[in-house]
Amino acid sequence: MGPFDFSTGTTNPETFPTEELAAAAARTVRKHAVELNTYPGSLGHEGLRRLMAQREFDREGVRLDPERIALTNGSMQAVTLVAEALCEGRDDVVVMEEYCYSGTISAYQGLGIELVGVPVDGRGMRTDALQSALEGLRDEGRSPRFIYVLATYQNPTGSVMPRERRLELLRIARAHRCIVVEDNCYADVHYEGEKVPALYALDDGPRQVYLCSLSKIFAPGVRLGYLTASSAELFERIVERRHDAGPNTLAAAISAEYLGDRLWEHVETANRALKAKRDAMLLALESELGNTCSWSHPPGGLFIWVRLPDGSDVERIEAAAAEREVSFSRGTLFHVHGGGGPYIRLAFGFSRIPDIHEGIARLARSIEETGREPA
Repeated sequence: MGPFDFSTGTTNPETFPTEELAAAAARTVRKHAVELNTYPGSLGHEGLRRLMAQREFDREGVRLDPERIALTNGSMQAVTLVAEALCEGRDDVVVMEEYCYSGTISAYQGLGIELVGVPVDGRGMRTDALQSALEGLRDEGRSPRFIYVLATYQNPTGSVMPRERRLELLRIARAHRCIVVEDNCYADVHYEGEKVPALYALDDGPRQVYLCSLSKIFAPGVRLGYLTASSAELFERIVERRHDAGPNTLAAAISAEYLGDRLWEHVETANRALKAKRDAMLLALESELGNTCSWSHPPGGLFIWVRLPDGSDVERIEAAAAEREVSFSRGTLFHVHGGGGPYIRLAFGFSRIPDIHEGIARLARSIEETGREPA
């Protein structure tokens, strides 16, 4: 990744705990030698499962049984396992945000799932549009296998769904007897404002699936996520879909050893540095593009969602920016049907603050240079 790479949602290499993690790794190999010579099973390393249960209790106030948590190869494995478990291979429909994480869109399309996109605004998935989408499917004699949603620091828009809208979403889902799959991978990347409860913490019904990750607060390269479900039947149905003999014990054990007594200290340190980078990017955008573009002001997460002037040729801007060694993600990559308006997503976690200022200045020149689509 170059210094002006704003395309990838990575954590901050400047706060990566190299020496502490190396020491934790050395201790782990000695402590877990026998465990490392056996298959981990479908749930994975117990120590990390217990730590993630404590993480959820600390944040959400919900007690999870570690035996109802399955570690996964990043949250994307969980995303795919859920779809494989809940879809039937025929007439499969999933309802999700119209703009959503491109990896999830690709995974579900690759499984042959029909995606129904629900418009989003500054407060996340629009529940009025969700109601209309579900009623439309019902009128066709169809129902979705599940609703997939990122309610907190949504990717790519950075929006946060307020409590009232979350409760409305849950009410609508119950009325239509829909399973809700909540991807909460950005939950702890929090900078300011209220922490809104996760959907599963607001509903004790049997149709909740919850996905989370360590990639956004710790290290994407360790490839660790986890899933749980509100009923034993639903949890077992999903876990039965895995055929990999379980997740990486070494990565899980080292992560548990390092994070065990400093999880929230680590999160606070990481977030303090990420907030400074977010603020630097917002300042640079205001300075360089304040008269031409608009953008989100996310209270957490890793992305800023930028709307370019109407008529902008995003592909030409992307090419001009690449000549200046600047990269970003086109908004069409995050649209369930590859359409949408003139948006780009900027990630701020990887680059140094001086490079953020310089990179946004270069991006601004690229936007000004290309102008709008040729007539």
